[in-house]
Amino acid sequence: MARIERGPYRTIWQDFDDLMAEMESRFQSLLGGIGTRGEEIRGRVVPAVRDFRVDVRDHEDEVIVVADLPGVEKENVAVRLTDPQHLEILSRQTGESQEEARDYFMRERIYGQMCRTVLLPAEVTEENSVASFKNGVLEVRLKKAPTETGTTIPIE
Repeated sequence: MARIERGPYRTIWQDFDDLMAEMESRFQSLLGGIGTRGEEIRGRVVPAVRDFRVDVRDHEDEVIVVADLPGVEKENVAVRLTDPQHLEILSRQTGESQEEARDYFMRERIYGQMCRTVLLPAEVTEENSVASFKNGVLEVRLKKAPTETGTTIPIE
C-alpha cells in the first residue's frame, strides 16, 4: 500500500478518506470492475453507495421496519414483501445532470435508484400491513403470520 504524506493542513479524516478510496480501488481491481465503481471527482473515485439505513423491531404481534430515505418523494418509493421473511424497499432520487455535477468539489449525497432487501425476524403476512412515509422516513408495520401450534398425540 502506498504511503500517504500528511501535509500541514490535512486532517485525520482526509487520511481516512484516502485510505478508504485506496481500499475501494483495490477491491474493485480484485473484482475486475464488477458492480458499481462510483464516480470520479477531482481525480479521486468516490465509491457509489446505493444503500440506506433501516431499523427493524420485533414488537409483539408485528414487525416494524423504519427506513431513512432523505430527499426522496413518496411517489418514488415502493415496498414489496418478497416472501414471508424478506421485505424489499426500492427508492429513486433524482439529482443534477452530469453537466451540473461537474463543478462539485465534494459530492456525498446519494442519487439514483436504491434497493434494499431486509431480513425480518419473524414470518409476516401482507394482510393488515400498513406503510407510511413522512419527512423522508418510511415506516412499514407488518403483521406476524400465525404460527401453527400443532396437536398433541395421545400415547397408548
